[in-house]
Amino acid sequence: MEMLVTALICLPFLWAILPAVIHNSKCRAFFVYLGCGIVIALSVFTAVQWFLAGGQTLNFDLPYRETFDHVILFGDLFLMCLITYLSFKYKKGVISLLAIVQTLLVAALELFGPEVEELPALRFDWLTFVMILIIGVVGSLIGIYAVGYMHGYHIHHHKELTDRRSFFLAMIFVFFGAMFGLVFSQSLIWMYFFWEITSVTSFLLIGYTRSDEAINNSFKALWMNLLGGCGIAAAIAVGILAWNTVNLYEIIDLAIAAPKALYLLPIGCLAFAALTKSAQFPFSGWLLGAMVAPTPSSALLHSATMVKAGVYLLIRISAAMADNYVGNMVALIGGFTFLAASCFAITVSDGKKVLAYSTISNLGLIVACTGCGYEETIWAAVFLVIFHAVSKSMLFQCVGAIENTTGSRDVEDMQGLMAIFPKLAVILMIGIAGMFLAPFGMLISKWAALKAFIDTSSVYVSTLMVLFICFGSATTMFYWTKWLSKILGASPKEKTRDLTKKNEYISMFFHAIMMVALILGFPWLSEHVLKPLSNDMFGTVDQVISYQNMIIMIVLLVGIFVVPCFNYFLTKGQKAKQVITYMGGANVGDNFNFVSSTGEPKEMHIANFYMDEIMGEKKLFTPAIMISTFIIIVYMIIVIGGAF
Repeated sequence: MEMLVTALICLPFLWAILPAVIHNSKCRAFFVYLGCGIVIALSVFTAVQWFLAGGQTLNFDLPYRETFDHVILFGDLFLMCLITYLSFKYKKGVISLLAIVQTLLVAALELFGPEVEELPALRFDWLTFVMILIIGVVGSLIGIYAVGYMHGYHIHHHKELTDRRSFFLAMIFVFFGAMFGLVFSQSLIWMYFFWEITSVTSFLLIGYTRSDEAINNSFKALWMNLLGGCGIAAAIAVGILAWNTVNLYEIIDLAIAAPKALYLLPIGCLAFAALTKSAQFPFSGWLLGAMVAPTPSSALLHSATMVKAGVYLLIRISAAMADNYVGNMVALIGGFTFLAASCFAITVSDGKKVLAYSTISNLGLIVACTGCGYEETIWAAVFLVIFHAVSKSMLFQCVGAIENTTGSRDVEDMQGLMAIFPKLAVILMIGIAGMFLAPFGMLISKWAALKAFIDTSSVYVSTLMVLFICFGSATTMFYWTKWLSKILGASPKEKTRDLTKKNEYISMFFHAIMMVALILGFPWLSEHVLKPLSNDMFGTVDQVISYQNMIIMIVLLVGIFVVPCFNYFLTKGQKAKQVITYMGGANVGDNFNFVSSTGEPKEMHIANFYMDEIMGEKKLFTPAIMISTFIIIVYMIIVIGGAF
């Protein structure tokens, strides 16, 4: 198992060299396909081998541990120098201070600090099992999609931009390696190194086009994520100076066994870091700004890498946050983000921006679940992570394909997409259904989370969380339903050529199959993956959702698929009489044009209700930032003050 894990972490970093140095398009595409195929096969094989071996928690080191320690120290210093150079190059030198302070702090403690007991640096357990499948399978499919998308991006749509596909595809493999290293690491020093790689890589991808907007947005992502790095550096400092350990699980066990204020300090620092990475308010701006990057990077950031690093860390430390100030902070920030971001999603029509706000909102629900730290909420959080990864990757890819084909990603321009591009429409609908329709991921997870929130010991947190869940769920349903209605509506446009390439469809179809498989396999997933994961974190626990409820969900599932199919076969072949639609004038016969009472020819226009004057970004974004900032500052002052 040690050799498989070593290959899983190191291979993507080494493979990134190939697309970086190969500039022949076909040759580079071959090696990207091959590399993604190897990563998928290796991650699945590693996960299956561990599962078949009994699913026991393993603690181990990579071969030549001391050499890797030196490489990581050198890597930290290299990343610091790179950030400093780029910050001064683009006249944003202040940002470099964040990198310098945290890196020198970690390096000084490592070189000159107290001697720390050397424990195994890596750990393989049920949460790692889930994460490597998300990173390896979902991430690699995005890599396959990226080859075709980036070809069309430069050859057909953005000829004015410098073609840097070699760099872009190389960074995708660097992301894989960093995420694998992060989810296996139990040494905070190792985790900090891989955490910083993801921050720098996302910065480079967001600034891919090198436009003024892309550069500004990339630096926004950088400084916000460097704040999170400072949080991990602070946790390392407390761990070394107070308890002579940098082992994440020792720090968690100390916080659970002796919940004193001092033991909560590193947990609070780690939680703060995770909130920045998972783009919760007030740090959501970096993920919204990431939309300037090509679609594959958006899919990668939103589904399998960046934001999943944040929620992964929160799930890891969730047991230490139950019923304390850190947990209350995380739960309130997550619940508030869930509601606020879903409200903002209603007010925008840009497809990628709707998905971005949806991601922030869904992550808010996951974060809120981790803050409670109960068995039900962690069960719900992990289930949401799985569904969200597959769904968001598919949705971003599909919107990118729609934009390349139609020239627009605006929801209003997707009127009647089912009639014009049925394959893209079906994929988009499956992704949307996987996020919010009964009995899919969101509904089940919200039910479990709501039950746990009601049982929370803090009355005011319980009350607020129930309100956040109820109103956030309503607004979530609103913006998804609007989009679905557009797709299924009548279209005045004629069918045109679908420019989506085969490799893009391969990725999207595979995502759709995975989504349906997850839905159908929900009971098995709950029993054989999520229940052992809960047992691993909390000891022996009861079934979170009863078998009776599972049967009800399966009946609903059958109804959702069987009733439309049954209706289709009943009506197949029957002649239908087309009825002229009543319009605000004389219908000319095509149901899209009419003559007004003044004799003017007019075209019917169907538009959604966006309510931007009531709760648009201009109205509520700044107040949302202020409220969430206030919550974090107050709770962090309480945690830090209690420790000292």
